[in-house]
Parts: sequence; structure tokens; C-alpha cells
Amino acid sequence: MLSTSHHAALDRWVDDHFDEQIRMLQDLVRLPCDTPPGDNAPHAERTAQWLESFGLAVERHEVPPQRVHAQGLRTITNLIVRRRYAAGGPVIALNAHGDAVPAGEGWSREPYGAQIVDGKLYGRGSAVSKCDFSTYSFALRALESLGLPLRGGVELHFTYDEEYGGELGPGWLLEQGLSRPDLEIGAGFSYQVVTAHNGCLQLEVTVHGVMAHAAIPHSGVDALQAAVAILGMLYELNRGLREQRSHVAGIDHPYLNVGTIEGGTNTNVVPGKVVFRLDRRMIPEEDPVRVEAALREAIGGVAAHQPGIRVEVRRLLLAHALRPLEGNRELVRALQRHAEQIFREPIPVTGTPLYTDVRLYSERGVPAAIYGAGPRTVRESNAKRADEHIRLDDLRGATKVVARTLLDLLSAAPGR
Repeated sequence: MLSTSHHAALDRWVDDHFDEQIRMLQDLVRLPCDTPPGDNAPHAERTAQWLESFGLAVERHEVPPQRVHAQGLRTITNLIVRRRYAAGGPVIALNAHGDAVPAGEGWSREPYGAQIVDGKLYGRGSAVSKCDFSTYSFALRALESLGLPLRGGVELHFTYDEEYGGELGPGWLLEQGLSRPDLEIGAGFSYQVVTAHNGCLQLEVTVHGVMAHAAIPHSGVDALQAAVAILGMLYELNRGLREQRSHVAGIDHPYLNVGTIEGGTNTNVVPGKVVFRLDRRMIPEEDPVRVEAALREAIGGVAAHQPGIRVEVRRLLLAHALRPLEGNRELVRALQRHAEQIFREPIPVTGTPLYTDVRLYSERGVPAAIYGAGPRTVRESNAKRADEHIRLDDLRGATKVVARTLLDLLSAAPGR
């Protein structure tokens, strides 16, 4: 039967190997893996070399270039490590992504320096989610270091398309039948155990007018002026979304954001085309099909009142919301129990307004939870902002939590 001594032995192994874990994370942060441009294969190869140095066999699964280029990316190689034990237990997949948003401006530390200051490791991707490449790798190594009888299996899924929706990351592995786990833990970003998240719809709206000289504007059709009318409608719609409330803890209401806009050719030219991209977050209670249809109808309705204007709407992404599935209870309870013991504070089970790759497992019937290295809130880590960082104490603690959880779910000891 499992005892606290087994968990203590896992904790000691993580402590004894933590310097090596930090070196792995520093190395992976120092190699940029920005999306865009999305040249992910070199980072996958570096990760594979680390895993192989631990004695783990690594499968490299290259996504066909035509699929990658169609997504606007350059290369994607996803990695799988499979560890199989005795029959009778679940196969648990641990998934984290190595791609990250570009560094951007405003850093006080080198964004790819992996510098450690006051117990924090700084760098793009350090918190989301290269940290969990190391969390999951070292949790697996700690589990196997005990030499206890185990049942089921563990798979590491280290993938490279989360920033563009995950369809060519874990989505590709699952679509190709390369994995079918029984349970899944996805990269985390806070102390909480997360079991639900928002959906996301991203659309590209192209407003076509007629370009003309600014000295004779009546000879053209101003696409920007029409775009302003559409944008005004969208922002008014966004204000109304605040009235829709979710019943899921940690999720408030739907919202809409226009993230990019470009158009025109010069100051003295009436803009003939304007393109903007919007992001519509959907609470779990919403129907994505209805949300998209309503948005398209609203945009088309405004455009119809703009003489000479034509509008195209193209879907960029549709990420469904994550809802808890039957079968994740034991996984969630183990994560919560050990997180409370390690971090010595209450750890809630909650939802998050973000969307993640975990939904791709859930959509295929795999019960899942989101948990990994992270601070109490996403904002504390500056995730996807300047000075992104991970607290080393949080990295150490999360590794122990995941290792303990794996042992509880996979132990073949009598009386489990």
C-alpha cells in the first residue's frame, strides 16, 4: 500500500535533481520558438536530445509541410515518449507546448537569456509552457526512480501549435491515431486545478472599397470608414456580452476583442481595403455555431448599409470550450490533494477564461485536467507579456505534485 514515505521519496528525488531540471528549462528558453514565424522543428530536436539523455525513447512526428504552411507556419515536429507498465491501469498523457508568442518590447531582462533573479527564471515561454516540458519530464523520472510496481502507462506529448490553436499539435497526434490515452494532464499556469475553460472563435474581416486620390475622395469608396462602422457595432456588442454570466467558477462572461487592423496604402489615398481580426471568447454555456452565425449576420448587416462596400469574413480558429468529463474525478482529487500538501494552502478546482490544447483531448472523450508549474494567477507570471518568468519554488512544487499524482493513479501496490 502507498504510504507517505513513497511520496517523500519522490519529493527527495525532485529536490536532488532540481539543478538539472533548471538547466533543462534554461536551455529550452534560450532557444527561441516564436509563433509567428513558427519554425518549431529545431526546438523539438533540442527537447528530444534532452529526453534521450535521460534514457527515454523519443518518437518524432513531423507534420506534413503543406499542412504547416497552410497554417502560416514553417515547421512542426511533435514528440511522444511512451512508457508502459503492467496491464490494468490507465495510460496518462502529459501535454505541454514549446511554441510561444514573440518576445515583444518592454523587457528588463534578456527575453531569451533564461536569467535567474531572486528565485525567478525569466524568458519567453518560461511560464507558458516550456516550464512544463521540465515539470512532466522530471515527474516521470521521479516516478520511475522508486522502482515500484506500476500499472498502465505514461506518455509525454510535447507539441508545437498551441499559439495557433493546437490542431497541428495534439490535434494532429490524436487525428492520426498516434495516441489514445485514458487520462490527460495539460500544461498549467496557476496553482488551481482547472477543469473547464472558454471557447474561442477568431475571424478575419476584410472590408473592400475602392481606392482613390484623397483630393477627389468622391471617386472612391472609403473602406476604413465602413470598417469604423463595423467596429463600432462590434464594440457595442461587446458591452452587451457582459450581461451573459457563466455558472462555471473562474469564468465570468463572454467578450470580444479586435486584435489587429491594417489597411490603406498612403496618407493621401482613400483606403480601398481594410482587414481586421477579432477574437470572440465563448463561455461554456454558449453554442459556437450560433455565436459565429450571429457575428457574421451582424457584420453583414452593417456592411449592407455602406454603399459600394463588400465584406468577406473568414474563420481563423474555432476552439470549443472545455467541460469536465466523467472519469476525471480521481485525477482531479489527486492533483488537488497533493497540491494542497505541497503548497500548504487551499487549491480550488475551477475554470479559466483562457482556452487550451486540453480541449482537443476532451473533444475525443479523454477526461482531463489542467495542472502544471505556475503562480497563483496567470498575470503574476507576466505570461505572454514582457518579463515573463516562472518562480523556481513553483516549478519544484508542481513537479512533486505531478509525480505524486502519477504514483497514486498508476501504483500496482496491493490495497491501492
